[in-house]
Amino acid sequence: MQTLIQEAWADRSLLQEEKYIDAIQSVLEKVDKGQLRVATPGADGWQVNEWVKQAILLYFGIQKMKTWDVPPFEFYDKMELKKGFQSLGVRAVPHAVARYGAFIGKNVVLMPSYVNIGAYVDENTMVDTWATVGSCAQIGKGVHLSGGVGIGGVLEPLQASPVIIEDGCFIGSRCIVVEGVRVEKEAVLGANVVLTQSTKIIDVSGEKAIEMKGKVPARSVVIPGTYPKKFPAGEYGVSCALIIGQRKASTDLKTSLNDALRDFNVSV
Repeated sequence: MQTLIQEAWADRSLLQEEKYIDAIQSVLEKVDKGQLRVATPGADGWQVNEWVKQAILLYFGIQKMKTWDVPPFEFYDKMELKKGFQSLGVRAVPHAVARYGAFIGKNVVLMPSYVNIGAYVDENTMVDTWATVGSCAQIGKGVHLSGGVGIGGVLEPLQASPVIIEDGCFIGSRCIVVEGVRVEKEAVLGANVVLTQSTKIIDVSGEKAIEMKGKVPARSVVIPGTYPKKFPAGEYGVSCALIIGQRKASTDLKTSLNDALRDFNVSV
């Protein structure tokens, strides 16, 4: 399938041939079932599977637009929606929407929310009210995406990493995580943290501040902050994220999360 996808990507005229259409549809079926992923974890970190992203983009090319009537609403689109939540063991609360081609693991709870094509949402995760999981985003096991969280999507450029939220993370209300930022295992983001590839993530828990970008270390407790920056018009505060501590290793995750919020007075 990979060879056929790459051939069709190089020559779009091949999309008229049945074997290439079948290959694209087969890849999407496997992505929908979690048998293929846009990005996979390994011993050397996360590997982006560009050819799977190619297949998703080609799928848009072979699908036809159509009108759906759900009185009194009308929709006009080319992508099917995910179905069969009961057989998948997924709780989908009205008006939760997940597109076909998004994997939703067992015991996931979808409150009124949106999960886009290519996303992977692993078991026992909560996608809370009005949270959005963008295309190809990778969400781990036992994650809590709080109300209004925005997890960014990425299909192009092909080599770009998707947003990755690893197992056991707690993402607080109205957080935004985009541009392929990686939040490592069991980290806690307090409410309104915004993370892009250019956002400074500053560890202020020790005697000396340590700056990083693009990745939140495992078990970190993070809150929004600002740092001063000079501009031609004067000095202003620029948004950043502050690591103020770590989840405690001596307690279970639920207890350590409560401790973190209490100890550091973090809003969620």
